[in-house]
Amino acid sequence: MVAIHVINGPNLNLLGRREPETYGHASLADLEARIAKRAKALGVSVTFMQSNHEGALVDAVQAAGLAGAGVIINPGAYTHTSIALRDAIAGVGALVVEVHLSNIHAREPFRHSSHVSPVAVGVICGLGPLGYELALEALAPLVRSRTGSGAQTSS
Repeated sequence: MVAIHVINGPNLNLLGRREPETYGHASLADLEARIAKRAKALGVSVTFMQSNHEGALVDAVQAAGLAGAGVIINPGAYTHTSIALRDAIAGVGALVVEVHLSNIHAREPFRHSSHVSPVAVGVICGLGPLGYELALEALAPLVRSRTGSGAQTSS
């Protein structure tokens, strides 16, 4: 079974409470339930992780990439600052789709650049929770192609 790790960065644990006009009213648990339901329909195994700590996110990316799993990542504010996350993705050759609930290009200028985008296979922003589902649908066949059989499992 194809394995995909959904990694969420800083402040995403506050979804539903933090700036709902920007990030919506769904909690992180609501978002994870929605992704898990779509993953089941696609025959994909998902693992969820959220951290406010850059090193923990780097560790999670490395573990997923080394296991051959795909990665859906919303690095939060680390999108714009973390060369370490960029290097972790490139270092393990992880198949990554970068996702943002809001349209980062329609927000403050400092949010317009991403260190992750250049090493991601794709970027989805501005579509709210649907962006994660679209990332899942796009990433699953890419992971299947890389593994040749789709037999990779989560670690």
